[in-house]
Amino acid sequence: MKTVFLDLDGTLTDAGPGILNSVAYTLEKMGLPSFAGDGTWMVGPPLWDSFRQLGVPEDALDDAVQHYRDRYGHTGWSENSLYDGILSELKTLKSLEYKLCIATSKHKTYARKITQYFGIAEYMDHEFGSNSDGTHADKTSLIRYGMTQSDASSDQCVMVGDRHYDIIGAQNNGLRSLGVAYGYGGRQELEKAGATEIISKPSDLAEAIITLLS
Repeated sequence: MKTVFLDLDGTLTDAGPGILNSVAYTLEKMGLPSFAGDGTWMVGPPLWDSFRQLGVPEDALDDAVQHYRDRYGHTGWSENSLYDGILSELKTLKSLEYKLCIATSKHKTYARKITQYFGIAEYMDHEFGSNSDGTHADKTSLIRYGMTQSDASSDQCVMVGDRHYDIIGAQNNGLRSLGVAYGYGGRQELEKAGATEIISKPSDLAEAIITLLS
């Protein structure tokens, strides 16, 4: 069966505000300087990677992630919005009997809250996210796990995402990739990573996937 792995943050929803507010909360709790300038680079990567770049010591990374999750689980997940037309695109793909799977580095519990709240879950056959210890936060590992669990074949799959992590994860598993330039990575990042195809607006999602898997 044709299978579509879909990133969540920056692909189906605009999750930036909740993520950045939760990062700022974490840094304040840990007595570290707040980040300056454009923080959108933090939307997409595993939390441990982001906090390393923000200067959190290695032995304090787990504490930082827990502070982040405390706020995100309570408030941050809801500081989010669907991209226009996304549910319509998912409905089109589902009507054509594509198998749809969430593949996000976000903790699977929070991802599930978001997909249920915004009506995404009803279109999904599987939802794959990271575990509390960071297992499957890396997209290569996550996609490989998702392919095994969904019994998917690489020649019948596509990974959809807005960051180079999504594209590289797809390549490492032999998948085609669809980059969404309307998310947080932008066209240049997606082109550099080697995305098979790139779209600039959510309304092109279903058509591009159908073409890639035709």
